[in-house]
Amino acid sequence: MDHAIQEKVNKWLEGNYDEETKASIKKMQIENEDELADAFYRNLEFGTGGLRGIMGIGTNRMNKYTVGMATQGYANYLKKCFRDEIRVAIAHDCRNNSRVFAEITANVFAANGIKVFLFESLRPTPELSFTIRKLKCKGGVVCTASHNPKEYNGYKAYWDDGAQMTPPHDKNVIIEVEKISSVDEVKWSGGEADITIIGKEMDAVYLDMVKGLSVYPEVCKAQHDLKIVYTPIHGSGIMLVPDALKAYGFSNVHIVKEQSVPDGNFPTVNYPNPEETETMSIGLKQAKDQDADILLGTDPDADRVGVGVKNNKGEWILLNGNQTALLAFNYMIEARKAKGIAQPNDMVIKTIVTTDMIDVIAQKNSVACYNVLTGFKWIASLIKEKEGKENYIVGGEESFGLMIGNDIRDKDAVSAVAILCEMAAYEKNKGRSLFDKLIDLYVQYGFYKENLVSITKKGMNGAAEISAMMEDYRNNPPKTIDGIPVVALLDYELKIGKNLVDGTPWTIELPKSNVLQFELEDGSKISARPSGTEPKIKFYFSVNTKLINADEFDAKEKMLDEKIERIIIEMKLK
Repeated sequence: MDHAIQEKVNKWLEGNYDEETKASIKKMQIENEDELADAFYRNLEFGTGGLRGIMGIGTNRMNKYTVGMATQGYANYLKKCFRDEIRVAIAHDCRNNSRVFAEITANVFAANGIKVFLFESLRPTPELSFTIRKLKCKGGVVCTASHNPKEYNGYKAYWDDGAQMTPPHDKNVIIEVEKISSVDEVKWSGGEADITIIGKEMDAVYLDMVKGLSVYPEVCKAQHDLKIVYTPIHGSGIMLVPDALKAYGFSNVHIVKEQSVPDGNFPTVNYPNPEETETMSIGLKQAKDQDADILLGTDPDADRVGVGVKNNKGEWILLNGNQTALLAFNYMIEARKAKGIAQPNDMVIKTIVTTDMIDVIAQKNSVACYNVLTGFKWIASLIKEKEGKENYIVGGEESFGLMIGNDIRDKDAVSAVAILCEMAAYEKNKGRSLFDKLIDLYVQYGFYKENLVSITKKGMNGAAEISAMMEDYRNNPPKTIDGIPVVALLDYELKIGKNLVDGTPWTIELPKSNVLQFELEDGSKISARPSGTEPKIKFYFSVNTKLINADEFDAKEKMLDEKIERIIIEMKLK
């Protein structure tokens, strides 16, 4: 075994770690040295969003020691930044060990003299963001690995605005966390009196906020029997989504029984992600059997939402994240205008890899649309920058996340489910479906079609392989893709855009990020971005064409799908 790895292993065997942990290490030394090396070859990185990794023993795993050390570093930074009483809020999802990690986090904060508000049991991530703002906390943590497989857990760290941290705090917290070199530096206990348990009273305030987002409550009342099927996919959405739908007046809600009980083993799915057809298959079957109007699914921490609808052939399908986003953005723009509550300074915010069709919709409706880096912390950061000057109404990204209204600073599937059902009710009130509305928008604004390819590179060499792929695209950009000239290259790492026709460069006015975008002469766009939370590199494809009428939809969709498939094959991603 590598000498540096062996030193880390010895430190755990000789240090103040529990006997069960030491016994597990000794067993792995005998039975699986490769697994032991992977568990210790590096420290689990406290990235700009916190921790995320496979649960188990070792410095490269999510366990009570890595969670405690991260919390100590975060506590040290909070104490450097704030002199008055420091408050934090802590929540967790349904995952195995999430409650344990949340209680450890609470104990370490409290032992450092920090006032802690700990939820009594599992709660959606968006409620944590809301709570930080409501209780005037300086920070917060939610223990979750979002939609990752059951082996994973994580630790999302928040700042005083209820958003995940942006510069300089994200990097500064990382510095403080990396200073904690031993479990002996962690204050594990002694401040329990500073922990306050919260629950139902905060739920009530949060649900009032969600109810206040409704644009057309009278339509929800008229269509109260809209047939809704909802699955929490064994996660925390069950705690609030049914209550949110009830608050909107919907009385015909059917919960997918097989997936209704919180369970960190996710027994009915391989991957608890509402983006996946397999994950949503039980819900899709129930929606079909019950002839529902809409199907909704939320991931384990209820910040992502999947949507199922009947298409123009009467088949049940899942909308992709871009389709869900453009429907929601359009509704918040169009309905507010029709209701007479639109403001001249209304703004919407999306990410650079989310469909450009939203930009077109906003422009045609004279609403400012801003593009930010991937992640809701960047949406939150821009809201803060524009506060008092522009009126934020909705933000989102293609990865099945929406953030509606100004009282929250992270993606929120609870409010998204409620608003999406209101949208379905709004269309049903006119004798139409959400899919009908989607095609109408394509006819009105242009037919944009997107796809995503994710390539996973696991193990010790994974990060290096992903880095090499990005450098190759950066240094050797393609001149044509699918026979169409590449007219612009946007390098967000170097913060430089370049017109490849005449060589004109320009500065990208966004923070640095390892993202490349290729813009084609026909308006197509390909983006490459390593994931910030998983050992993946993601490729985003966007193509578009005109749609004269709804009758053309199937033929034009086939044409766009074939174009994306050709690009994927040409770029050797399949």
